[in-house]
Amino acid sequence: MRFCKRCVMPDTRPGIVFDNEGVCAACTAYENRKKVDYDERYKELKSLCDKYRGSNGEHGHDCMIAVSGGKDSHFQVHVIKELMGMNPVLVTVEDNFPMTEAGIHNLKNISEAFGCDIISMKPNIKAQKAIMRKTFEKYGKPTYFIDRYIYTYPLHMAVKFRTPLLVYGENISYEYGGDQKKETFSAMEQIENGVASGIPMEDILGEEVSKKDLVFFDAPLSSALAELNPIYLSYFIPWNSYRNYIFAKSRGFHDLIHEWERTHHIEQYDQVESRAYLIHPWLKYPKFGHASATDYASRLVRYGLLTREEAKSLVKNHDHRLDVHAVRDFCQFLGYSETEFWQVVDKLYNTELFYKNTFGEWVLKTPVWEDN
Repeated sequence: MRFCKRCVMPDTRPGIVFDNEGVCAACTAYENRKKVDYDERYKELKSLCDKYRGSNGEHGHDCMIAVSGGKDSHFQVHVIKELMGMNPVLVTVEDNFPMTEAGIHNLKNISEAFGCDIISMKPNIKAQKAIMRKTFEKYGKPTYFIDRYIYTYPLHMAVKFRTPLLVYGENISYEYGGDQKKETFSAMEQIENGVASGIPMEDILGEEVSKKDLVFFDAPLSSALAELNPIYLSYFIPWNSYRNYIFAKSRGFHDLIHEWERTHHIEQYDQVESRAYLIHPWLKYPKFGHASATDYASRLVRYGLLTREEAKSLVKNHDHRLDVHAVRDFCQFLGYSETEFWQVVDKLYNTELFYKNTFGEWVLKTPVWEDN
């Protein structure tokens, strides 16, 4: 494993590239912000909103925002409704897992704080469980089904409600490193960013799941998509997750500080909606040697909130320590015993990156805290 010379991101992150100086694409993209005229891009966003303003009549919804209820969602709604003066309808996909108290509060709060209608979709639980077990055991991607819906369901609703302007948050590939490295305002190709792509349909279908169970699994037909204009808000405004958190708190957003301290995270304000969902992003650890602590530590280094040495220490202490509450909720939802869960996880470890010590623990061969 090689690590970015500015942050702590390894070269094993899918789609990440390093330049000749050993700097990752995410750090390069962040540095490139200095060359962007964000005042001009803000004007572009205003012009785009003007194009669709009142498109469904004087009192109708004229755009749609894909939300989870989290900190970034609060910021998105603020920009589109309060700064741009649009009348958005919000759309969300719930993962069917037990929600945290913060998650329940935040989804309600985003409607109350900004005065917005919310369309909430709960996927077919029977199909979800069947697919989750398959994609967990074979690929280590248990929420693949949910993640696809997070991307595709808003597209279907934008078609249905005749709101061509569909707003997503950040372009994760460009902001944090991934296959879609090009900076673009268009979110039309978001489904191909690697989060919810790459698993053959034959591995999804089976005795318990037919195509009738997957109505929203694929994006709408190309003829319908051609009428939409899905965008990344991060193109128009310099995206900063911590700034979004500070803003969201000022509008009633709840973090997890008084509810739950997650052992494998270095913060308590990102992806706070449910515990079981967090198994999926943590499973990058056995496969790629990094997980949520690395992701966020790298982000905070770019923001100037951590030094690289501080980030190394946080990664060492947290990245591997999958939270027991997340495991218990996940196992209860899918009917695994915890023994069965860890047996699946054990098979996912990449032996090119890990070895087992004398205690039977998986240990990284080249950890970031030993990187100079």
